[in-house]
Amino acid sequence: MIVVVDERALVKDGYTSLFCREGVPSTGFDPHEFGEWVNTAADSDIDAVEAFLIGQSELALGLPKAIRDRSQAPVIAVSDSPSLEMTLAFFDCGVDDVVRKPVHPREILARAAAIRRRYKATDVKYTDVGAIRVFSDGRDPEINGEVFPLPRRERRILEYLVANRGRRVSKTQIFNAIYGIFDEDVEENVVESHISKLRKKLRKKLGVDPIDSKRFLGYCIDWQ
Repeated sequence: MIVVVDERALVKDGYTSLFCREGVPSTGFDPHEFGEWVNTAADSDIDAVEAFLIGQSELALGLPKAIRDRSQAPVIAVSDSPSLEMTLAFFDCGVDDVVRKPVHPREILARAAAIRRRYKATDVKYTDVGAIRVFSDGRDPEINGEVFPLPRRERRILEYLVANRGRRVSKTQIFNAIYGIFDEDVEENVVESHISKLRKKLRKKLGVDPIDSKRFLGYCIDWQ
């Protein structure tokens, strides 16, 4: 999910709409509302954020610190001004990148992905769970060394389960991570459909079902 922060409703709503058209869940905040949300939101909600986009606001230069207290997701500032001083001020306050308007949402997504790759430069690039290898850069997983193509939602669910390996996660947590915590157009029960399809494919390929589910408790993957 991409979180957009801007005091102008037209800009905020415009960006969230554009990201959604790209198939990326997004939500927008007024800077004052965002300051309260980022300090009080549940960890699972914060973890669902893939990047923060900061636009025009009197509070803009103070927001990166509040974000960093809760999240390591990329923070990108969108500047309306060509001023070098403002660009340097953004970097000084802790943003990862500064872009100038107009900018296409795909460029913002590409910059966020590049920042995440830099963050992970010293990290393991993949995680193995039995015969399954799940990558952290958006590639399809592999099973026994062969590419295992999955639709984007199912791949992200598998990635989320593997990232929380050994820990049971709820349907709500998965929904928040995949669709965004403020998506009112999609029912939470869609997660069950995605997981059912994913389990069927894994069972056919592996001969076993690596995902354990318990009613009211959620899902867990921990297969050797």
